[in-house]
Amino acid sequence: AGQFEESLLRANPPKGGDAELRGYRGSHPPLPAGPPAKFAGGFFAYGSASDTPFTHCFGGFMRTTFFLAVALAVATAALQAQTGNGAPSGSHYNLNIIGVSHDKNANMDQGSGSVIFVDLGSKDVTVSTKILLSQSAEAGTFQVLDKNGTDGEASFELPAPGSYTVWARALGKPGGSSKITTCATNIALTGTDAGVTICSTLNEVFVRGTGKSNFRNVTTALTTITLDPVAEAAAVTACGGRTVVNLFDPCLLGFFWQYDNNGLKLLQVRFYLNPA
Repeated sequence: AGQFEESLLRANPPKGGDAELRGYRGSHPPLPAGPPAKFAGGFFAYGSASDTPFTHCFGGFMRTTFFLAVALAVATAALQAQTGNGAPSGSHYNLNIIGVSHDKNANMDQGSGSVIFVDLGSKDVTVSTKILLSQSAEAGTFQVLDKNGTDGEASFELPAPGSYTVWARALGKPGGSSKITTCATNIALTGTDAGVTICSTLNEVFVRGTGKSNFRNVTTALTTITLDPVAEAAAVTACGGRTVVNLFDPCLLGFFWQYDNNGLKLLQVRFYLNPA
């Protein structure tokens, strides 16, 4: 656990699927038999290592072949930075927050797996779960500590922000939605106000519509708390006048994500380490 892994869950493609290249129907004679196709940056490249865009010339179609090669090269460069689902390419830690209609066994394994179960709720009924957050001792370590959130609380371990980005998308049956907000305890308050929870004014809402669902960057909302300078004046003062506070900043305590679910069956969250 805690190691980076490729996503084990895949969203079902929409009806009709993603657009694919179709065979060209023209008067060209077929390509001659040759060695198997090779990958070139995610695309098939026909021919041997010594081939160039000018190698295959059939009946005056050299120019078409050259322009196709240029187009593929441009498309390949664009895909190096991002995948077709909106997320960056490369290794990542995958966390799946799964909404269920029935509570899980209280004696289920505390960790084991990159999954957190939460109550499903419905379109008209919001169910809230606290996902308690703790700072990992080792850089680059992400780990589920308690995956059963159907009792109201789950827990997750992650590094202090700054070394990674967070991306998320809604999956599952269309129609569900959820909201996630970063919260903490205001340690500046004393007396009867001690231990009061404050939540960021910034949150992320996920709606599962029809068709393909893409990832979006949610790093800011999931790794910082934006304070209201009026309503949370004491916290702003305790945090040195800052209205944006990073996750695990010592001026606040007890960080957690408040997950409000309205029927979303799966929120897929990915964590990508920044390039060295």
